[in-house]
Amino acid sequence: MITQEPTKDMLEEWKSIWIHYKERLRPNRKSGTELLHYLQEKYVLTEIHDKSASDAVIGNVNENECYAEKLPAGTAPVPRTFFLENTENGKVLYQDQNKDSVNIWGGDIARIFVGIDTVTGFFMVEGSTMLWDELYAFRGLDKKDLQNYVCVAEYINSLKRFDLLTTVIPS
Repeated sequence: MITQEPTKDMLEEWKSIWIHYKERLRPNRKSGTELLHYLQEKYVLTEIHDKSASDAVIGNVNENECYAEKLPAGTAPVPRTFFLENTENGKVLYQDQNKDSVNIWGGDIARIFVGIDTVTGFFMVEGSTMLWDELYAFRGLDKKDLQNYVCVAEYINSLKRFDLLTTVIPS
């Protein structure tokens, strides 16, 4: 997950990662529904029925070309929003060694927020870069994403964070 304004060095590193992996990757992007099922099966979630939370997901999809172009013609985003609870598998995300710096989120995180558009597979996470990376690694990339060096670098870095690189790209 990108948590700061990219520097020239970061951009160069991402381009280098893309060049190294672009020919070895194949489209493997899962749907928004598959992403939602993964999240629901692994974690205890409390669904939020809050218009501002849903609007955040819808706005991100509609106002960002890279997400909006994934909407099939004549469809609209279908948001689902949740708090991920600090219990069972979710406990690891709340442990001190896995918490993000308080500078990223503007303070200590009491709850992790997740929003998913089940149509496009767009997701957002507030409170855990670890969860964002896990979802990005699980979801994968489509043909268009594979042409974007930032998407590929984020994907590769997410896979590496969870020791999954060799499961996607055998040595």
